[in-house]
Amino acid sequence: MKRLVDAYLNSVRAFRRLAGSEAAFRQELALLALAVPVGWFIATSWQGYALLIGILLVLILVEVLNTGIEATCNAVSREFNIEIQLAKDCGSLAVLIAIVLAAGVWAVALIERIVEALA
Repeated sequence: MKRLVDAYLNSVRAFRRLAGSEAAFRQELALLALAVPVGWFIATSWQGYALLIGILLVLILVEVLNTGIEATCNAVSREFNIEIQLAKDCGSLAVLIAIVLAAGVWAVALIERIVEALA
């Protein structure tokens, strides 16, 4: 049980640190807060709503992992290193892919809602 409590406390510490220092993380949290009520009106089913919110949680997850990669790279060396640059670039690419995926899911849901309203 102690390990579970320690893991929870570590997670809370990371959340607070990211929310305080990472603009992208704050933006994605704001997007999630906005998406919770908006998604309710866009989704045509409970499953669709879960997908809309879930994909934003995936985006936040990828952002957290990217920040972890960047922090690790910065701890190893602040000097330019081609391998560190690749690691950071791959983390950024993962975030971009998650953004494109989230935008696609939301676009399909919005189109589905518009088509349903026109029918």
